[in-house]
Amino acid sequence: MSGFQEQWLTLREPYDAHARNADVLGAVAAAFAEQSMISVVDLACGTGSTFRTVSMHLPARQSWRLVDNDLSLLARAKPSALPAGVNVVTVPIDLNHDLEFALDGHIDLVVTSAFLDLVSAEWIERFTVECAARNLPIYAALSYDGRVSCEPPDSFDSEIVAAVNRHQMTDKGFGPALGPKAAADTIERLQRLEYKVVQGRSDWTFAARDKEIQTEIASGWAAAAQQAGKLKSADVAGWLARKRAAIAAGHSAMRVGHVDFFARPTGTR
Repeated sequence: MSGFQEQWLTLREPYDAHARNADVLGAVAAAFAEQSMISVVDLACGTGSTFRTVSMHLPARQSWRLVDNDLSLLARAKPSALPAGVNVVTVPIDLNHDLEFALDGHIDLVVTSAFLDLVSAEWIERFTVECAARNLPIYAALSYDGRVSCEPPDSFDSEIVAAVNRHQMTDKGFGPALGPKAAADTIERLQRLEYKVVQGRSDWTFAARDKEIQTEIASGWAAAAQQAGKLKSADVAGWLARKRAAIAAGHSAMRVGHVDFFARPTGTR
């Protein structure tokens, strides 16, 4: 499973980097522009793509703690070479049970990418409360929000997307996931905790030339739709065959909705 996950994370990384909302990332950079050094913890770091993308926008002296429960991914996340003044450590932590441990110690910024849509409302409540108690800013990127458009449209697209969104809200190891509702829910909770939030869309956009990732996404959607139930297998298989044919012919384009936000505490605790 880890091998497949690594391949998928590698495939999506350049699209993630392109999709990140420039205004939100600019707000992160501006917040720390006057600091000579910054300490960052990356929750569910995967292969380290957030570090590779975000570190160039932060002060030159940096200390990163990359956290994940997958040892194979952590092994890939550790950079083989680092610029002067940048330190990176990898820490295996089960974020479902040991979130508080991941947030301990000196931290200036908490970052996470493509993760909040996998966790439950209870986990997000715990996360926001723990961050607020520690007065920690949060940069959360690439949370799926349920918006999908495909060109050319297929008559079965809406049924597939609805099934995928139902599947997104199943248990991913943290209890029933909030899925497409996660970013909005987290932002609302943080605002109630006196955080100021900058947010913006960070949609994946795939053109006709982006055949490999479109094929992987269509296959993943079909599998999720089957697992979600309610749809006939023959209808899902027919949709996937039509989608694959359009992709192979260079006639397919997709937009998949995501949200980025940067939240800073404003109250005193």
